[in-house]
Amino acid sequence: MRVRFIILLFLLCVAGVAIGQIPVKIAKLKYQGGGDWYANKTALPNLIEFCNRELNMTIAAEEDVVETGSRDIFLYPYVYMTGHGNVVFTDADASNLRKYLTGGGFLHIDDNYGLDKFIRIELKKVFPELELVDLPHDHPIYHQKFDFPKGLPKIHEHDGKPSQGLGLIYQGRLVVYYTFECDLGNGWEDQRIHNDPEEKRLQALRMGANIIAYCFTNSL
Repeated sequence: MRVRFIILLFLLCVAGVAIGQIPVKIAKLKYQGGGDWYANKTALPNLIEFCNRELNMTIAAEEDVVETGSRDIFLYPYVYMTGHGNVVFTDADASNLRKYLTGGGFLHIDDNYGLDKFIRIELKKVFPELELVDLPHDHPIYHQKFDFPKGLPKIHEHDGKPSQGLGLIYQGRLVVYYTFECDLGNGWEDQRIHNDPEEKRLQALRMGANIIAYCFTNSL
């Protein structure tokens, strides 16, 4: 039933985007463990505004908040997860998230510097049989409306490491996209917060728009 529901939801979402009439909602993931899941408060509204303007989408202006173990997660074609600290998925959380992702959902995890050592462990609860893989630079997520021939852009420097776009592939479909050593969501935030150059902010927003476009057209 849930699988059928989310497939129908995605069909409605894609149709709504195409005809420019039905508003679609996206969500931020609220997880347990004490990490700041609520970080980057201006990021998604700015990305939504950019997508609606540049991709002619009709995404609702404000994101919702959804808990990992909630049935409501099935209402959203795209769920965004970020933070700096600890993450804990209970068995029920992991089971619910797996059903969402295998049923057509899409999770974008955006490490805000400090999430990595926790999220890798928790993802194993969701997909014990899968490993995160580097997505090649020719992957379609880098070649939607905006072209990123070198893959994921680097928005903020921390350890001097290159940015990595990692993924979990389930039955040939990208179900989790993990932006690491990048700080993509920071680039979506209001300019006053991080004082990023406009070129960096535009890179981040364009890459974010590619992720949304890929999710809405390739998740079934």
